[in-house]
Amino acid sequence: MSGHKALTIGLLGAGTVGTGVLKLLQAHADQIERRVGAPVRVGPVMVRDISRNRGIDAQWTTNPKDIIANPAVDIVVEVMGGVEPARTWLLEALNAGQSVVTANKELLAKHGRELYAAAAANHVRLEYEAAVAGAIPIIRPMRDSLSGDRITKVMGILNGTTNFILTKMAEDGADFGTVLAEAQALGYAEADPSADVDGFDAAAKTAILASIAFDAVITLEDVEVTGITAITADQIALASKMGYVIKLLGFAIREQLATGEETISVGVSPAWVGHTNPLAGVRGANNAVLIEADGAGQLMFYGPGAGSLPTGSAVMGDVVTAARGRLAGERAGSVATTEGIKPVPGAGQSEWAVLLEVEDRAGVLAEITSVLGRNQVSMKSVWQEGHASGIEGEGVSLLIVTHEADSQLVKTTVEELLGLPGVQTLISLTPVID
Repeated sequence: MSGHKALTIGLLGAGTVGTGVLKLLQAHADQIERRVGAPVRVGPVMVRDISRNRGIDAQWTTNPKDIIANPAVDIVVEVMGGVEPARTWLLEALNAGQSVVTANKELLAKHGRELYAAAAANHVRLEYEAAVAGAIPIIRPMRDSLSGDRITKVMGILNGTTNFILTKMAEDGADFGTVLAEAQALGYAEADPSADVDGFDAAAKTAILASIAFDAVITLEDVEVTGITAITADQIALASKMGYVIKLLGFAIREQLATGEETISVGVSPAWVGHTNPLAGVRGANNAVLIEADGAGQLMFYGPGAGSLPTGSAVMGDVVTAARGRLAGERAGSVATTEGIKPVPGAGQSEWAVLLEVEDRAGVLAEITSVLGRNQVSMKSVWQEGHASGIEGEGVSLLIVTHEADSQLVKTTVEELLGLPGVQTLISLTPVID
């Protein structure tokens, strides 16, 4: 049909995503051949246990040398996860002239610069659409479609597990522990859910998106991370009363300081999202990414963020891109380092919801407003949850929503507030997104 020799892919891993890739390759072989311009065949598939029945035929192996640096394998697809030995094997593959497709967000967030450089040096492609937001096409639109524009902000719901939990807490009024157990029973959350609920999965994806958006090398260590384990049903109800939903968001924001210098703020945090914001309506295990650019304006990308076939679909899109590039002899793109712009952990400039437990007595609010004023943090609104029972020193909830302010300034101000005699506890500090 094509006149070109068949291209062979080798898979490292055949778990949930790898199995999805194999199924899609078999089901859509003719369509893939038409789009690539040559047949794409599955070669060796490396797994830990050959004896396990995966319900699909393949050339199983436990030896990575059957794939890595094997001249019969054109494209290496890595879907096994983890940093090592994946990093070592993929560097070896790139240096041997093999193109690489990976869904490994942790590896890219920690060692992306090294992998990008190896791909560029060896004139091969490194594709990783599936590393962020599952089936949602977000890497290529940012890297290619918006390459002539200036992206100023990337903000999104990047973890389906936490979005499922927060959605159920809001809809059912249930507490975190109850909904987490339900998410684990349904398969949305792992037995050890810490990477999701502590925000590190979303942080790795945020680092990758920020690197592409701003032509900068941003690693996982640059991202300030706050998870959702401290979010309560009462906090969600209060946010709803004020016109907001709580979502775990990844932030990557380019800002210009008064000095004329630019900064890149990167963080993951629960946020109060106004009901009119498109991210507020993203329910269940879905993901969504909101991009703002000088020319394109605001763009929204939405869809399933995980799963065998959705993520497998993104991997296959990368396989087609890598295969086309291989036939055309294309040189791989690379992520540049933007000189002089250092990433700053946090959510950057934002409005903030400061929820405190304070003594219910006269003069406490005046003390708080004095500290805010001295630090030039302006209040947008104040709300107090009723009154205490009259017992001396008993606390009440006090919510302060600020006007836009820098995250580091707000955190410093809150530390000062916690030193006041009338302020008992910081319940939560979250950015507000209208």
